[in-house]
Amino acid sequence: MNGKTILVTGGTGSFGKKFVETILKRYNPKKVIIYSRDELKQSEMQQDERFKKDGVLVRYFIGDVRDEKRLTRAFENVDVVVHAAALKQVPAAEYNPFEAVKTNIIGAQNVIDACFQNGVKKVIALSTDKAAAPINLYGATKLTSDKLFIAANNYRGTHDIKFSVVRYGNVMGSRGSVIPFFIEKKKNGVLPITDKRMTRFNITLQEGVDFVLFCLDKMWGGELFVPRIPSYNIVDVAAAIAPDCKLEEIGIRPGEKIHEEMITEADAINTIEFENYFVILPSVQLGEASQLRLWDTEKFRTTSNSNPGKFCEYGFKYNSGTNEWSLSVEELRELINNSVSDDQ
Repeated sequence: MNGKTILVTGGTGSFGKKFVETILKRYNPKKVIIYSRDELKQSEMQQDERFKKDGVLVRYFIGDVRDEKRLTRAFENVDVVVHAAALKQVPAAEYNPFEAVKTNIIGAQNVIDACFQNGVKKVIALSTDKAAAPINLYGATKLTSDKLFIAANNYRGTHDIKFSVVRYGNVMGSRGSVIPFFIEKKKNGVLPITDKRMTRFNITLQEGVDFVLFCLDKMWGGELFVPRIPSYNIVDVAAAIAPDCKLEEIGIRPGEKIHEEMITEADAINTIEFENYFVILPSVQLGEASQLRLWDTEKFRTTSNSNPGKFCEYGFKYNSGTNEWSLSVEELRELINNSVSDDQ
């Protein structure tokens, strides 16, 4: 990161702000560019001391990832791109399907094309657990986006560029998520619960940023990184926030699952497990019996980390309902108190 020009799409969102704050604390980049379509949030960031650092240029670009020309201009002389911009609300995507397609799929391809045109060196795209075996449009658009970024490595030719994807679960306390919703509703004495069996993966905002930085360092180009993170039950979240509230079960919303997956059984066949994370390997089918890989899989397994990885066993799946690492009510309460802020 030192001496580099770094651009974040969706840079005024929860992840973007924490990412910019973190790299300004830990590194000395040449320039940081925040690219987003929200002028109010950009104005608020410009007034915030967390997003300033002596000797580092911090620039703000108003723009949409749907606009390839604007992206191409913004990406001039950029070394690293972190693509966090997306339409993320499941109900909104179900009701406005082509808007989600335009931002999450066409916008992804626009980012890829702009990176090629400007000589960007490393690109990380953020994904979601909803992209694994998707049942809603948001998940389907993000799965398509993942495929576009991974496939971009296949036609990079002489370009010195790497594309990888990071997939993780619900970000604790992010806007529109269940924790701020429960905090708001607890004053009424009743918490609406979609289904008492429901589980989700959980990661804090800082952990998500740290994992992306880790992947930027480790990436070979073509990987889909998945962190090893805990799960929680929705009833335990309610107990951690408002133990005295009554729970009202209202039924799952269209496009929701009882449990989320980050690695399906089909993915696991092509997945390497490391100590704290998994990597779904890149590949492209050329025919019934042949397969082209971007790089030496065995070399990656043994040398990309100081501790060699191992291939996942047949039948493995990484599911929030069967995850061995589950958060207790007390652990959830402590995490909420320490990790969730109004700023998210």
